[in-house]
Amino acid sequence: MPKHSTIPLMRAWNSWSERPAEMVFLPLGVRITPVLYSTRSRTTSAIEPRRNPVRLGRHAIDGSLIELETEHTGTTVAFSATKTDPFAVRGSWEGKGSAEWGLRFWLTLAISADGGEIGVHDAGQNTTLLKIGTRFVAVVTADVPVHVTGHDTIEALRADFEENGYFYTATRRNEAPVIALRFNLEMMRKGAYAAAVADSAELAIAKAKACLASGAPDDMTAGQTGVFAGSLDAVRDVVAWNTIWDETNARPYTAVTRIWNLGKFAVWYNDQLFAALLAGVFDADLARENMATAMASATPQGNIACIVTSNDAWVDRSQHPNGALVAWQLYQRTGERSMLAASYDALARNQRWWWDNRDPDGFRLLSCGTSDVGEGLYKGTAFSARNETGMDNSATHDEAVYDPVTRTLSTFDLGLNCAAALDAEMLSNMASVLGNHQDAREFAGIAERSRSLISQTLWDDSRGIFANRQRKGGFVRSLSPTSFYPLLCGAATAEQAARLLEHLGDERTFGGDFVLPNATRDDPAFADNVYWRGRIWPNVNYMVWLGLRRYGFIAEASKLAGQSYDLFMASWSADRIASENYNAVTGAAMDQGDTDPFYIWAALLPLMATGEIVDFDPWTGWTVCNAGKDLSIGPMLSPAGTLHLAVSDAVLSLTVNGGLVLTSDLKTRFSRIDMKNAAFGCTLAPVPESGFIDLPGVPMGAVVAVRLNGKDAIYAASQDGIRVEIAESAQQQHVQVYFLPLEAQIASGRP
Repeated sequence: MPKHSTIPLMRAWNSWSERPAEMVFLPLGVRITPVLYSTRSRTTSAIEPRRNPVRLGRHAIDGSLIELETEHTGTTVAFSATKTDPFAVRGSWEGKGSAEWGLRFWLTLAISADGGEIGVHDAGQNTTLLKIGTRFVAVVTADVPVHVTGHDTIEALRADFEENGYFYTATRRNEAPVIALRFNLEMMRKGAYAAAVADSAELAIAKAKACLASGAPDDMTAGQTGVFAGSLDAVRDVVAWNTIWDETNARPYTAVTRIWNLGKFAVWYNDQLFAALLAGVFDADLARENMATAMASATPQGNIACIVTSNDAWVDRSQHPNGALVAWQLYQRTGERSMLAASYDALARNQRWWWDNRDPDGFRLLSCGTSDVGEGLYKGTAFSARNETGMDNSATHDEAVYDPVTRTLSTFDLGLNCAAALDAEMLSNMASVLGNHQDAREFAGIAERSRSLISQTLWDDSRGIFANRQRKGGFVRSLSPTSFYPLLCGAATAEQAARLLEHLGDERTFGGDFVLPNATRDDPAFADNVYWRGRIWPNVNYMVWLGLRRYGFIAEASKLAGQSYDLFMASWSADRIASENYNAVTGAAMDQGDTDPFYIWAALLPLMATGEIVDFDPWTGWTVCNAGKDLSIGPMLSPAGTLHLAVSDAVLSLTVNGGLVLTSDLKTRFSRIDMKNAAFGCTLAPVPESGFIDLPGVPMGAVVAVRLNGKDAIYAASQDGIRVEIAESAQQQHVQVYFLPLEAQIASGRP
């Protein structure tokens, strides 16, 4: 019977399961599953990264291109899949290296449906047909299979190979719940198949044959070239590969990793938020789905649970309240008010919960804790309280004592308080947009109060740095990069911020070739190199980068982005590893066993690099930087539509929905970019050399006004629109252009 018909059509065929080479048509639950068999080892592989070596290649968000390689008993096979339309997919394979005679290494395409519908193979036409409800799915192959077998399950197919070998023919069948089309790498070292969905058998077969005959489509263009090459591509691939189907909750979501075995689904609150942020670079629907998944962990008490899996729910604790930050960033990127409205209520309840449950002395600073609710693992322990920071074994917790009466740790946690202050600030922004002005004032007040207390109470003047502090005592000794989080929430004074920059570059503490270590290099915990004791974490680097940019420390932010890009690319370019964390001495990704090799928030490192060129900043909105170096980047979402950006011969060009909308030779930073149907505006950072901004498509006769810093500016006709001349300036400048809406231009005949 038909299944998940609400999935967006362009994503219907995709790598939805834990088997990345398996193509699934989600609306009907149809699966095409490659199964490998090695006679040498008498074992099979269904290509599962938890059990088998897999190198995950390029992956479009909508599944229009999917590439991977796998190795089984020394033989390497490459797979790819492309789509000619939403209802048809074309797959191919190629044996890249053999460890045994190809005749003895078998590649089988197992065709099945989740509803158990019977597949029928027609040897005369070399087609396999499934009927699900009133729809038909046809599968055709470029070569005729060596032979075809039938089985009740894929597990039975694997058992048949492993128990009987490849010579066995007693399981030959043309009708079965699982039709197995068997090939070997001697006779079919390269092969291809196509599958198509239609409302009649004849149409499905014809569509599948046409898809197969069409061959591979044009190659997917690189997402980012030139400066920080490959960054956008990496973000795309990490998001797309980790986006899977949660059968328990009947929802698509971007998992922390498709590799960990944490049950049928697993949602960490902050990890899911970062998944939404990263998905929103490309697909607003996927961003919404991930935000909805994060908000689904909201509890009746008010907090959003730290973790919810198919096995457990840590409702007694939460994680850093970063939800409003991500929601606001998604709003900045898409311009869609619904991004705020969908999560506002849950986020507002979560913010208030913190002050009601984690401020035992009423000081208006927060401590981590574990409430007396639920049955989560570790509930009521110091370790469960630490979970609220996400930095479970950080040395910053070593001096914290758990109080079973207040159910909190004894320390004010710096990172938590900064996150809560920022969350309140972003909630105030959200409430203002949504027209809830009373809430906006409430949250703005919380943010301001928190910033003041952080600056006054959590600043250790003797060391010139922010730190965790005992509620009834002094500062803890150990530090982490959360010492820079007061930049993120705006709590640091100018003098404090200047001192922080000294620590940022100090190679005895946080500086060095590989940054930022989550214990200072002079802390004994640094040598442990275990999880949060000394290793580099992408989510922390990203937060510090945001904070540096907020305070205008552009050079320092760019240096951190460049080091983060180099760190990520060292293992990504060579081995396609997107590591959960990294060694702070060598930059190695997989030097110890507590690290996942394909973790979602690893993509925050290349996102920082992309953000150095184009970003949607929480404070300055849509921002673009022209440093004069050749590059290209896109597609990505923007409030104006699908965005491509390029710099060639020092001239910046912005293309939206395929049309050129801006060119400029100004080597500066454009922020607060606002493109509407009848207006353009931006703020320019200091301009070292005079230049121009061209707005193609804005006819001279349609211009109503052009203003620079609120005064009328000189403009002239350009080849395709208008040109605004910008003089050299050491100050910020504000550009505003008003013109007739397109409808008015058409009515007046002015285009």
